[in-house]
Amino acid sequence: MIVGNTAEFRAALPNGGRLMGLDVGTRTIGLALCDSGWTIATAAELIRRTKFAADLDKLRGIVAAQSVKGIVIGLPLNMDGSDSPRTQSTRAFARNLAPLGLPVLLWDERWSTQAVTRTLIDADASRARRADLVDKMAAAYILQGAIDGLVGFGT
Repeated sequence: MIVGNTAEFRAALPNGGRLMGLDVGTRTIGLALCDSGWTIATAAELIRRTKFAADLDKLRGIVAAQSVKGIVIGLPLNMDGSDSPRTQSTRAFARNLAPLGLPVLLWDERWSTQAVTRTLIDADASRARRADLVDKMAAAYILQGAIDGLVGFGT
């Protein structure tokens, strides 16, 4: 089940549960996790993409090990909100996660990489260090935005 708003996603998770955030790129997948109470997202790891079957197996293992109940995927829209080729690729990736049997929320990620990059530059992280961190930190940024929206919904 793929949804585009927090109300539907929240309805699919009546008992809450741990969420996984993904920043899907062509070469890597940044991964973040949050606690079951949806309070804070934490950058977890960077997956180097290979074939989709191998990527799915890696994600399946993380879902099982971390008791993940739902997935938030950053949706790379154009600045005007329209779809791009990357948006279409991300939607296809989300559809291909169906074997995991988890609800998937597509979350607008237009500013995530820029915000994280600025934070790392302000922290005086080297270019090499930024390259290692930006995708998984972007996943945490995306996931935090989604859980803030989920918690704010209905309160």
